[in-house]
Amino acid sequence: MQACRILQSQGLGSRRDCRELIRRQRVLFDGVPVSDPEREFPCENLTFSVDGETYRYREHAYLVLNKPAGYECSRQPQDHPSVFALLPEYLLRRGVQCVGRLDQDTTGLLLFSDDGRFIHDHTAPKKQIGKTYRITCKHAFPPALIEQLLAGVQLHDEPAPLRARQCRAMSEHRLEMTINEGKYHQVKRMIAAAGNRVEALHRQAIGGYALPVDLAPGAWKWLEADALDVLKSPLS
Repeated sequence: MQACRILQSQGLGSRRDCRELIRRQRVLFDGVPVSDPEREFPCENLTFSVDGETYRYREHAYLVLNKPAGYECSRQPQDHPSVFALLPEYLLRRGVQCVGRLDQDTTGLLLFSDDGRFIHDHTAPKKQIGKTYRITCKHAFPPALIEQLLAGVQLHDEPAPLRARQCRAMSEHRLEMTINEGKYHQVKRMIAAAGNRVEALHRQAIGGYALPVDLAPGAWKWLEADALDVLKSPLS
């Protein structure tokens, strides 16, 4: 691929901007200065730097963010800052999208990608990729609440009861629940239908991939091949 197209594909500017960066010798490919924007490079395992900042060529972007409270999963937020403000500009220029959404007051694991197939596979209910949430309830709950959630609760405007895939108590006010769907306010509505109320909601895992313990709220990281494989597996 041409050097200028590589930079453009990674979100580092328009084609014209990228050609100018290369002509001004502000770009190194595998540590070597390049001044010809049309010079060809193999993309596999390619690294390059722009003004001293190093990048690795990635055909698609796969990211995980530890979403803090108070951010909307929209590029045009209404009442709170956009979660996209937590990502660098070059990723926004790549066109990354949220893989599913979290309410502004919900925290935890949020995926982003510019791969349409990946986004579909991880949001389509029929793919049965579980989403695991840690829930703080307003009231202490009896064991019967967990039994209700596992058996299924009826939500308004839903044709059939929705069931938790897994559910366990963590304390008298906190539980962990896995669901397959991603319907509007689903966890909050399920808890309400079971006779309680959600005070705090945190997404802990998708599939077998749990939020990294060292990823601070508001921080993001690339998902590498091993993490992408774990996403496809059930949470143990």
